[in-house]
Amino acid sequence: MASAQNRAKKQGNAPVSLCFHITILVLLHFSTRVSAQSKAVFACDVKSNPGLSNYSFCDPALPAGERVADLVKRLTLEEKIGFLGNAAGSVSRLGIPKYEWWSEALHGVSYVGPGTKFSSVVPGATSFPQVILTAASFNVTLFETIGKVVSTEARAMYNVGLAGLTYWSPNINIVRDPRWGRIQETPGEDPVLTSKYASAYVRGLQQRDDGDNDRLKVASCCKHYTAYDLDNWKGVDRTRFNAVVTQQDLDDTFQPPFKSCVLDGNVASVMCSYNQVNGKPTCADPDLLSGVIRGKWKLNGYIVSDCDSVDVFYNQQHYTKTPEEAAAKAILAAGCTSRYELRRQGDLTRATLSCSLDTCEGLDLDCGSFLGQHTGAAVKAGLVNESAINKAVTNNFATLMRLGFFDGDPSKQLYGKLGPSDVCTAASQELAREAARQGIVLLKNGEGSLPLSPTAIKSLAVIGPNANVTKTMIGNYEGVPCKYTTPLQGLTASAATTYAPGCANVACTTAQLDDAKKIAAAADATILIVGADLSIEAESRDRIDLTLPGQQQLLITQVANVSKGPVILVIMSAGGMDVQFAKDDSKITSILWVGYPGEAGGAAIADVIFGYYNPSGRLPISWYPQSYTKIPMTNMNMRPDPATGYPGRTYRFYTGPTVYTFGDGLSYSTFYHQLAQAAPNQVSIPLEEGHVCRSSKCKSIDVVQQSCQNLVFDVHLRVKNIGKMSGSDTVFLLSSPPSVHNSPQKHLLGFEKVFLEPQTEGQVRFKVDVCKDLSLVDEVGVRKVALGQHVIHVGSLKHSLNVRI
Repeated sequence: MASAQNRAKKQGNAPVSLCFHITILVLLHFSTRVSAQSKAVFACDVKSNPGLSNYSFCDPALPAGERVADLVKRLTLEEKIGFLGNAAGSVSRLGIPKYEWWSEALHGVSYVGPGTKFSSVVPGATSFPQVILTAASFNVTLFETIGKVVSTEARAMYNVGLAGLTYWSPNINIVRDPRWGRIQETPGEDPVLTSKYASAYVRGLQQRDDGDNDRLKVASCCKHYTAYDLDNWKGVDRTRFNAVVTQQDLDDTFQPPFKSCVLDGNVASVMCSYNQVNGKPTCADPDLLSGVIRGKWKLNGYIVSDCDSVDVFYNQQHYTKTPEEAAAKAILAAGCTSRYELRRQGDLTRATLSCSLDTCEGLDLDCGSFLGQHTGAAVKAGLVNESAINKAVTNNFATLMRLGFFDGDPSKQLYGKLGPSDVCTAASQELAREAARQGIVLLKNGEGSLPLSPTAIKSLAVIGPNANVTKTMIGNYEGVPCKYTTPLQGLTASAATTYAPGCANVACTTAQLDDAKKIAAAADATILIVGADLSIEAESRDRIDLTLPGQQQLLITQVANVSKGPVILVIMSAGGMDVQFAKDDSKITSILWVGYPGEAGGAAIADVIFGYYNPSGRLPISWYPQSYTKIPMTNMNMRPDPATGYPGRTYRFYTGPTVYTFGDGLSYSTFYHQLAQAAPNQVSIPLEEGHVCRSSKCKSIDVVQQSCQNLVFDVHLRVKNIGKMSGSDTVFLLSSPPSVHNSPQKHLLGFEKVFLEPQTEGQVRFKVDVCKDLSLVDEVGVRKVALGQHVIHVGSLKHSLNVRI
């Protein structure tokens, strides 16, 4: 997404005195604006204008559809077009104020986007860990709980005129390549984990405390749809990139999180991406918009473009000859119906679309001004009719109706009493600390290393460019945090520390070794905190290398060589790093990955290092060696190609070496696994009379077959903590399917987190639906169940299951 931060970067030089005066003017303007916005923006203010009570769209007692229809019929074409952009216009005669759709809440209420701001009234909001670290907790309850806190703070800020009600979060793109600059915003490389994160976070944001599913607390948006995971790599820019994706990879890897977002999370919005997919801009693709989101998944909400995406596919991708055609293609999505049909063709079931101009639905909202500027001319040219615009604004207004925007004074509504005191509460700040603790991953732990004893450690050397950072910890799409606890501050709370940065910044062009080595040689233990920040990995900035930047490796090895006590390497980053040197170095006794851990990151790091918290995080992405960078980022294929030596991508398909892999993570305790109820050794799928597989040998059967229904079994696992510390065990259920249809070598079916006191036992239960969980996508995008031997991995155990007909 084209962030407000990126748009603000281009500033000219000016004399110092002029800069000073400009700053003063900006501050005065900001102060005046905030004081003027002392209450929420809303429509249907019948107290100020009693005549509005005569309009059906202002009557909360009526069905939403009836209210929206009443509103749309009262608008002129020009007014409707004014509601197609994020900075929606006002209609004073109908009591409708201006509304800004663009707000962000990726990991807390953000100041990115013009819809949200901070002031002396609400100076900050809880800044949770970046998504990649939260995902490492593998805790669905945590995902949803964070969403609930964020939406409460968002509503509180809305009530005092500082925020909107529509938030373009979460980012649920699959991490295909470790160099992608936006990994920090995502839940990782696995479709199941990402799907569960997507639906849980959306539920947390949207669901109301009164259980009214027709209403929204705030409106969430899942982005960026679809196959978007390249920003700017070696001159290949996201706005000009055509992602060539097989139907199998699209349906197997890239689409599942969006499907879960819509079907399981009932999300209010989906955002289409900048890139093209197989030659078509996603924001004008009839199959992706009308066919899938509207037709197959039945989105209950609106579709929005990434910022300036319509402008991009006209001016940069040159997809249409005129701007009017671009506007029409976006609104109509090329005029395809929302009916999505499955048609039998021999032994294959193919998805097909039929087209009709009268049943089209494409883009509803443009983040930008392109539709506002060119839709009127498109109507005059006969490229789009007013009925299509009616459908778009209907979807937009319906969302605002569900939010209570047209219900009059928000102070009289369910969340009307929320205010500044409900932001940055002690409980929400403690949740930020807990989320960081749950996500931190222990990757290496030599004997006698972690946890450190707060009584035995009399002196602690803290070294590294990320040892005393603040803003680095919260990553991008950030807000103003309630407060910061830096790693140095967190560690100092438990032991006497000496500090040397070792590098001026993460670029570390010249390591400053002398002071770092001196304090490490004298300390009882050494903590090296290194990694990346937004100068290394960010939106519009993909990485070239997987090694630690600059001379960080030199700093680490030199300090480790002279340290007299344990050496703990802490890596603050989103994407993985090639730290094989540290993994192999006996002088580096422990390695922790802490992502970008949020406002309480320093406290959480100290909690884990000193054993106040037993780590349970697992890697949500694989970490590759530097040799992986030989693979072009532009190759979208997930599956390996032995003929060319292409190794594939992610733990599901990658055939090459890794430094660490998806799911890796250690604990201070040892957990013992025992099957209490195993999967059956064999599952038989009955076939209907005349089924083709009765007379010929089949490798798989379609999950749409009536016989492939309600085939469910349970797997129960006893988990015992045989260690000396209480802690959580993250239990994975995976499957290695038969080698048909280029199947994954292993894929995640589910996961559970169980907390156990020392020497106690618990039970984890998985319910496995054969046709859903053991199925895979074939070469043409049809979901099938592979026949033959499936190996079920549960915890540390394996079990063979034969699926037959």
